[in-house]
Amino acid sequence: MTKESIIFPWGHTRRYNDYASWIRKQFNGQRIQKLSINAGFTCPNRDGTKSIHGCSYCNNTSFRPDYCIPSSSVTQQIDEGMEFFAHKYPTMRFLAYFQSYSNTYGDLALLESIYTEALAHEKIDGLVIGTRPDCVNDEILDMIGALAKDAFVSIEYGLESTIDRTLDRINRQHSFGEGVDAIIQTKARNIHTGAHLILGLPGESEDELLSHAGKISALPIDTLKLHQLQIIKSTTFAVEYARNPSEFQLFTLAEYIDLVIRFLENLRPEISVDRFINQSPKELLIAPNWGLKNFEVMQMVEKELAERDTWQGRLYEEIAKVS
Repeated sequence: MTKESIIFPWGHTRRYNDYASWIRKQFNGQRIQKLSINAGFTCPNRDGTKSIHGCSYCNNTSFRPDYCIPSSSVTQQIDEGMEFFAHKYPTMRFLAYFQSYSNTYGDLALLESIYTEALAHEKIDGLVIGTRPDCVNDEILDMIGALAKDAFVSIEYGLESTIDRTLDRINRQHSFGEGVDAIIQTKARNIHTGAHLILGLPGESEDELLSHAGKISALPIDTLKLHQLQIIKSTTFAVEYARNPSEFQLFTLAEYIDLVIRFLENLRPEISVDRFINQSPKELLIAPNWGLKNFEVMQMVEKELAERDTWQGRLYEEIAKVS
């Protein structure tokens, strides 16, 4: 029997626990698409509560779809998003993805109003809420937990790094410990929980980059998003990169694929990986410019996993056996 025919712990023959398969399983095989929603939120790192400068890497327009504009209502954005995807699969169902900025950073009544508006749409089967660990509290999590009793609800936390020195360096304005606490409190309410990491932030060694996998694996998360550090126009990093590019570790594509493979080997098998890269729009991107989409990098990762005869969690499982 070849490795290609082995059913891995996540229930299929792909060599990593991919999000597309995971989310279909949550919906009994139904094809699901996220629709990005911009509800007009800001961030405590921009409005002066903690800082006015934002995170050093962040230009929020670099990941906002064209149909997603804050001047439209939640329902309008859902309708326009569905029209955008209508040519693909007529029977597709959707998750409302509150993506831009910190989508739990608001008054409790407002948050409940926009979430319930999205869930009331006939083709919306759940919510994905992107936010920061310092933008939730017991009241907000209790409210979202109540919604999660009747619908699929996921909260994705931008952790970006597990190293406080790095979080200070990028002006993140929260600690990794705050991220750990938010994730534990979220999962305790039976809410699907995700995390986000950026690989290649300034000052992190190769060993430290790989150590993220172990620290993330110890958390009760369901999903993980990875992407490479990008230098984006109109960010603090763009200014710093222009002055001293040697401070930044920008991977070649081959270097990054190698890092991702080794990261996956150390990642808990139960964690579903949503993506490996984020390719910002050409007009905003300074470096590195690989010109590839996530699915193309996914294919490269899978090919490399097969060539190395390895898979997600291979080393994690060995470490678990020893301990």
